[in-house]
Amino acid sequence: MDILLRLLVAIGFALLVTAAAALVLHLVLRTIARRERWAAVLSRRTKHPFRTMLLVAMLWVAFTSSIPHHEDTYPWRDEVSHAFLIATIALGCWLACEIAIFLEDLGLHRYRVDVPDNRVARRIRTQVLIIRRLTVAVLVIIAVGAILLTFPGVEAAGASVLASAGLISVVAGLAAQSTLGNVFAGMQLAFSGSIRVDDVVVVEQQWGRIEEITLTYVVVHLWDDRRFVLPSTYFTSTPFENWTRTGSELLGAVEFDLDWRISPTEMRGELDRILSTSTIWDGRTKVLQVTDAVSGLVRVRILVSAPDAGGLFDLRCYVREEMVEWIQREHPDALPRQRVQVTQGTERVGERRPRTEEQDAALFREGDERTALFTGPIQTSGIRPDEVPPER
Repeated sequence: MDILLRLLVAIGFALLVTAAAALVLHLVLRTIARRERWAAVLSRRTKHPFRTMLLVAMLWVAFTSSIPHHEDTYPWRDEVSHAFLIATIALGCWLACEIAIFLEDLGLHRYRVDVPDNRVARRIRTQVLIIRRLTVAVLVIIAVGAILLTFPGVEAAGASVLASAGLISVVAGLAAQSTLGNVFAGMQLAFSGSIRVDDVVVVEQQWGRIEEITLTYVVVHLWDDRRFVLPSTYFTSTPFENWTRTGSELLGAVEFDLDWRISPTEMRGELDRILSTSTIWDGRTKVLQVTDAVSGLVRVRILVSAPDAGGLFDLRCYVREEMVEWIQREHPDALPRQRVQVTQGTERVGERRPRTEEQDAALFREGDERTALFTGPIQTSGIRPDEVPPER
């Protein structure tokens, strides 16, 4: 009973110390957060792992200080202490991961991606996200290794594992060749700058934005809200289009097939009016050209520019719609049409003359006579009986 009472007192003291320490840390961070934004983010990220780890550590101290070390009386003491040790290592790994993510987010805070020219910010963001995943993976591996080292006999098994490391590495490399290839390809994509998060790309004839880059695959957010998941090796071995490789500004074309009566000069004036009322046009490019004029149509191409791919698509649709309404309203004679010219002249060789009524009547009479030869009675009046040759 004395040991149980002492254990309960130690647990109560551990809970009190944990609550006091958590309260003091919370007040300190909240005071700093009034002047610095990072303190509030740090408090929000580390609140749960820190309090849980501190509570487990204090309960471990309370348990070991209350239960004496007697193998005969308390044989389960070592197992419980071992469980507390494993829980402390795991919670310490959780806390370390949250701190690492906080530090990486703190570095990303200076690079905004919601601005027109965000190429550098997207490159830094892509690299930091890859580093974050690597950091978390390394911390988890270290924690698992530390937990395994707490078990008796693992140290002796380590020597044999190291002795056969060469053979194991060869077998593992052959078995996970594609996976390792994707991992190295993901690291190459992160630091080579060929693609970045939020880049506009065209892959497999699909238009979309790079939504996520991991160590093994890349997620492309397509224009219709579908997700196109591709292995990382695809972007290192297959050609693809990156519309925002060196900048987010883009050019787009709007083409019309119109009649020869269209006036390009008036179309340029209307284009100026349309772009002056648009908030998407960035003012860099405004060109109207007649790129073709053959057969019965004139092809007019309009080039406009926008700060990003999404704005360019909307701007092209807006220019096309306004220009179509202007042509229908102001120049309906310029709408595309097909012309057919009918001419009359002298008869040429090989040409057929039109039939007259007399020729048509003669043709029908001849047809009736030919029909009577097959359907009428057989004429025999011109042959006498004595002229019939005898049978042999």
